[in-house]
Amino acid sequence: MKNKFLAFTLALIVGISIVGCTSKVKEETKPLAVKTLTIGVMPDLVILPLIIADHNGYFKEQGIQVKIEHFKSAADRDAALQTGKIHGATSDMLSVVFFNDSKFDVKITSKTEGSFKLIAGKDSGVSKVEQSAGKSIGISKNTIIEYLTDRIMASSNIDVNSPKKVSIPSLPTRIEMLNNGKLDMVTIPEPLASTAIASGGKILSSSEKLGINPGVMIFTADAIASKPEEIKALYRAYNKAVEFINKEKPESYIDFVIKEAGFPETVKGTLILPKYSKASMPPEKELKEVLTWLKAKKLTPNNYTLKDLSNSSFIK
Repeated sequence: MKNKFLAFTLALIVGISIVGCTSKVKEETKPLAVKTLTIGVMPDLVILPLIIADHNGYFKEQGIQVKIEHFKSAADRDAALQTGKIHGATSDMLSVVFFNDSKFDVKITSKTEGSFKLIAGKDSGVSKVEQSAGKSIGISKNTIIEYLTDRIMASSNIDVNSPKKVSIPSLPTRIEMLNNGKLDMVTIPEPLASTAIASGGKILSSSEKLGINPGVMIFTADAIASKPEEIKALYRAYNKAVEFINKEKPESYIDFVIKEAGFPETVKGTLILPKYSKASMPPEKELKEVLTWLKAKKLTPNNYTLKDLSNSSFIK
């Protein structure tokens, strides 16, 4: 009887151990929850590596899901950032200064590559920057667009206030007004600039010609504190996308980029891409030039350094 009891007890212990081990294995092999980042973007070429990384599955390879939220105006994008609807955004140094001036903590995590052009309408009678005086120009006020417009004018020794600036925050509306002859000129990013050119517009100058690039990727302090590994993973995928772009011919990816980015179909044959580079920080010089412009317009009282406004730990 004693031996039967011992045998039963041993069998029970072994059974419990097997069940316990099985449960542990199931627990250990349970798939981890997908980590998500939401990024706000504008309709410009800055977002090309993000679109490629998403389409080619590079984000998935890194164990994250990146939701790309599209905005038509910088004001709407910035409002989404401030209300916590997005974790980060493709943005510019001016916005970073404004955010930090208002005590909303965002940080530059890398530079981005984009292209902005000053375009004259086909019936404007303007064929060079020097003819801008008294002509109307569509901009979005106190943004990268006005900053670049003023820099273009100054580079040609034109009084920045001599054109008639018209504030049109929506990029599509700005283009429509140019094409309809309601504006003489506009400053707009690619690829929308290409649609204006296809409609008869003329390039007067560009950010590339002047060597200006205040575009940056930014994240909120909350996102940086709560999602550091996700941000690092995003940049690993971003860098892989840059390698793809620089290796492949545009014909192999332009169709899905146009569709997924929401670019007009008309840009397909005219689009000129900037040279994309792996994630890196912008130069201090770029921020100093932005601050000089902002201070001249009395838009900031602060003397920030790049160190004050950035976090480079995610791309090292």
